[in-house]
Amino acid sequence: MENLVEVVIEDARWEGVGLEDLAQRAVTAAFAELGLPVAGFTLCVMGCDDARIAALNADFRGKPKPTNVLSWPAEERGADIAGNMPDLPQAGDVDDPYHLGDIAIAFDTCHAEAQSGNKPLKHHITHLIVHGVLHIFGFDHIRNSDGDLMEAVEARVMARLGLPNPYDTPEYLGP
Repeated sequence: MENLVEVVIEDARWEGVGLEDLAQRAVTAAFAELGLPVAGFTLCVMGCDDARIAALNADFRGKPKPTNVLSWPAEERGADIAGNMPDLPQAGDVDDPYHLGDIAIAFDTCHAEAQSGNKPLKHHITHLIVHGVLHIFGFDHIRNSDGDLMEAVEARVMARLGLPNPYDTPEYLGP
């Protein structure tokens, strides 16, 4: 059986913050909050720098600038009705898990946001991974009611991990 999360590190600074452990914990907590088993699923988290994420952001979103986190779901799952839960996937076979998608997270931007928001870097990274995972599941923040739902789920996942609600501080610099 494979690990739920494959972590690819393109920037060695991610090793210093323990990206692999943070990703495993964040993803596992998000799955638990959504009532999904971890067996039968995989996803990939890539730790990169601002230059790499800016290139990805330009290629996939037409925005040639760095951002904190990007997600690529294997399948679109967004809710048809604003504020409703997305249609969550079914697990694949344990020996042939369903690949949910990929997440890229930029060290430079994450570090700067954590410092600027006076937040522990590991807390901010954890939140951004949770945010990316929820995007993979079809959550978004384009419509206000969808954003409210996504933020509420993120806050519950963070609480599950014993971490503060990232939206409770006025200077929050999130996704």
